[in-house]
Amino acid sequence: MRALRPFVLPIFLLSLAGCGRMLPDFPPPPGTGWPAAPSRTEAPLVGGLVDSPLDGGTRSAVIRESAELSQCVAQLTAARVTFRPVPDKGDPQACGLSAGGVLGPDYGTIARMTPGDVEMTCRTALAVSVWRRQSLEPAAREILGSDVIQIDHFGAYACRNVNNGGVSNRISAHAQANALDVAGVRLRDGRRITLTNDWYGDTEEARFLRRIRDDACRIFGTVLSPDYNAVHRDHLHLEATDTRFCR
Repeated sequence: MRALRPFVLPIFLLSLAGCGRMLPDFPPPPGTGWPAAPSRTEAPLVGGLVDSPLDGGTRSAVIRESAELSQCVAQLTAARVTFRPVPDKGDPQACGLSAGGVLGPDYGTIARMTPGDVEMTCRTALAVSVWRRQSLEPAAREILGSDVIQIDHFGAYACRNVNNGGVSNRISAHAQANALDVAGVRLRDGRRITLTNDWYGDTEEARFLRRIRDDACRIFGTVLSPDYNAVHRDHLHLEATDTRFCR
């Protein structure tokens, strides 16, 4: 038996050589037949609407992407916008909230809403998020030379009829949390810009406010400003509904 031992090692090595093709080769260079490794950039973007520049289709895209609550929440989540859905409540034809939730901080921006944690429809939250990133913040840097750190508002939900300076039997968009009233902004350099004090004239503050009003008309269905009537002298009414009115 000992005489066979010198032959064991060569036979073993030969057997490994014969099995060598069973081991994987190193991947060849690109273009030689093997598919390239998958790239993260090839995956479809979810939440791309919030980070997409404004164009003629932005308003329609907001309506489309918020048609289903889950789709709307996915857009906000992917864009790092905090939104916590809540159960439907009230009467969808009167005072109540449907397909809505609480809009919290947007961690893709600097500006914060004050007061925070605003209850509104997801469609309104999506429209506000697009407006904040694609209009309000860049316009402040371009025209005012400073970052917006705070967005002051009067709220979204209010169970009431339309307030047009008289008596109306028509339910307000606020009664269904479909609108947000924005009063002004505060800048990193300490300035406070308000609709009440800065809307009129040819100052840079007035140009900024009119820019964000005009941009809002490309995102929201109805936008009302001090140019509309005295009731809106101190805020922009931003209504995320399937309407077309801007003034």
